[in-house]
Amino acid sequence: MGAQESGLVETEEQELPSDKVADLVEYIVCGLVDDESSVSLDVTDSENGSLIEVSCSEEDAGRVIGRKGRTIKAIRTLARALGQRVGTSVEVEVVG
Repeated sequence: MGAQESGLVETEEQELPSDKVADLVEYIVCGLVDDESSVSLDVTDSENGSLIEVSCSEEDAGRVIGRKGRTIKAIRTLARALGQRVGTSVEVEVVG
């Protein structure tokens, strides 16, 4: 059983704080768009924090950004709040 336990610990240690934030962003974005299969996230980690780039179809990009940018602003607020809880700085950008 010792080998199994150490395998579980290694898997948990490999998950970065930005992965939790990316999961949240992906969950929110997939709930907004019509074509979930076109949604992809590119996470770039650096010393200063993490950049999450959301790619989706052009029709869905308008939904993700929202009227006057309100939806993406709300997504960024949630992502930054979770980022603070897990100890990382986060930026979210939409790539249509």
